[in-house]
Amino acid sequence: MVKGLYTAYTGLINEQNRMDILTNNLANASTVGFKKEGATSQAFDEVLAYKIKDTTDPLAARPLGGISLGVKIGETYTDFSQGSIRNTENTYDLAISGSGFFAVEFTNKAGETTTKYTRDGSFILNKEGYLVTKDGDYVLGSNNNRIRLDPNQPSRIDQMGNIWQNNVQVATVGVTDFEDYNYLRHYGENYYEPVDGATERAGDYSIMSGCLEMSNISVVTEMVNMISVSRAYETNQRLVQTYDTTLETAAKQLGKVQ
Repeated sequence: MVKGLYTAYTGLINEQNRMDILTNNLANASTVGFKKEGATSQAFDEVLAYKIKDTTDPLAARPLGGISLGVKIGETYTDFSQGSIRNTENTYDLAISGSGFFAVEFTNKAGETTTKYTRDGSFILNKEGYLVTKDGDYVLGSNNNRIRLDPNQPSRIDQMGNIWQNNVQVATVGVTDFEDYNYLRHYGENYYEPVDGATERAGDYSIMSGCLEMSNISVVTEMVNMISVSRAYETNQRLVQTYDTTLETAAKQLGKVQ
């Protein structure tokens, strides 16, 4: 009976994890370039129950059957499918149609600088003429250097990411792709960083200037999934309450001396 109580508990923990991920997805439904996440579940290995310490049975270790130990949280995965494209008519708003990520020079609070990757192309020019994110991180070019433009000259960005001023190519926006996205992990809400095993490759893409890629989240789908998770959580709650009532009855009534 206690095993059943533990099984219901594992169900509660698993559904809570799924709910956390769904709420994070909904919170970022309007975040540019955000990719939705999902969660997997795994079953604990079943064990074989044995009848033990029964002196009336010559086979004290007679098998009774298998017992499920409940569910455990699996992996959290990211859906990298293309989001919808929104027209902004701002030259420095860039969207990637296809695979790949913009490379960004990110500096953390400790002053350490690393390269992060993002699908959020809402860029601006700072007062020094550098192309940066809205948080002030430098956008990197194809040579992994910062992109600096003349802020007094109009710019044109073609589908290969080449930036033109006065009909002269002055820089190229860097786009990096990876062989396997399983070797990317989230860093914050909109950045990704490669882990050991990540291999870069040339991406199949085109860059759209004056556009932004929105999140690939369907609010309706996430709401339906949230309702499903809520119902599953409530079912496990009722199971815990049922076991609690049964144990209380066993302790207070069945064990009562007549």
